[in-house]
Amino acid sequence: MQFGIFTIADITPDPTTGRVPTENERLKGMVEQAKLAEQVGLDVFAIGEHHNPPFVTSSPTTTLAYIGAQTTDLILSTATTLITTNDPVKIAEDYAMLQHLTGGRIDLVMGRGNTGPVYPWFGQDIRKGVEIAIENYDLLRRLWTEDVVDWEGSFRTPLQQFTSTPRPLDGVAPFVWHGSIRSPQIAEQAAYYGDGFLHNNIFWPMSHTAQMVQLYRERFEHYGHGTARQAYVGLGGQAFMRKNSQDAITEFRPYFDNAPVYGGGPSMEDFTAQTPLTVGSPEQVIERYLTMADNVGDYQRQMFLMDHAGLPQKTVLEQIELLGTEVVPVLRRELEARKPADVPEAPTHAARVAAAEAERGSFDDAYKFETGDNWTGLRAEDAGTTRR
Repeated sequence: MQFGIFTIADITPDPTTGRVPTENERLKGMVEQAKLAEQVGLDVFAIGEHHNPPFVTSSPTTTLAYIGAQTTDLILSTATTLITTNDPVKIAEDYAMLQHLTGGRIDLVMGRGNTGPVYPWFGQDIRKGVEIAIENYDLLRRLWTEDVVDWEGSFRTPLQQFTSTPRPLDGVAPFVWHGSIRSPQIAEQAAYYGDGFLHNNIFWPMSHTAQMVQLYRERFEHYGHGTARQAYVGLGGQAFMRKNSQDAITEFRPYFDNAPVYGGGPSMEDFTAQTPLTVGSPEQVIERYLTMADNVGDYQRQMFLMDHAGLPQKTVLEQIELLGTEVVPVLRRELEARKPADVPEAPTHAARVAAAEAERGSFDDAYKFETGDNWTGLRAEDAGTTRR
């Protein structure tokens, strides 16, 4: 099972001091968090995508490339990549490029995004969000799996004999998780392709999460990718810890009460009772997260949001260290011990390359592709000439 942290890089005032971090501080802080995550044994670091204040994650690929150059084992991901307002051609190019530069340490979470004004900024209509997501992802898969693509759809210009470069590393595209909180259509899409489904349930009761995951699992089996419990599932999470649980509650309360994402809603006690947010000791976090699989089945990835609500960087780093050294080792051991033998491991590039080689025989013979002519875009047989 993979454990990691994700950030949406919000710029939120610290309610205890009134201090607001600069964009530069937040960006450098994210890099520092990722490096520490690797040092303390976490598996994944993921970055959200937003194009509006108060966030500074408008270019996940740039940030992930910078982090990738300073880490060696950490899987780099997104939370999420906006499949609706990004051109699938650019997504195909950017993430294949990241694959090559990081030695395959890249996957991504596809999502529609829930910020309405972003759609017209990028020339799209939010009322068509689901349709755009479905069409764009179908094109993205073709760009990664077909060497020359002819395509026509409703939401972008047609492609004629187009080859996306670079080709995916080792002929295996980045693993894709589909992220959705409310949309059954996205769970269906993930199941249809045999991709992963990540339910970032940080604001939702477990009953809703279980329902969405169960739908995905049932449809995964329906489409013939394996049994329902062999589907790839990821969950979101939140925790704030101190050695003494009362210290954690006292310290986190002003952040909870004043954060834009929480303020004016349920009390911290009600919120922690109904959602995955756990405020207390590391032992309480362990106890809480050991129960997640009882609700959704054995799953492959657990992500935690640690740096939100105006928490200062020093505190965030302390939280990451507690997560990596005291919580995750126990969760990893206990969850691995209970996992049935037929439940797959979390996807990695190396494992997927090995599976692809086993399926298609000689990998070196299989991985050959033909592009169009560099100048005309035409293949030799189309141009009526012989390539020399």
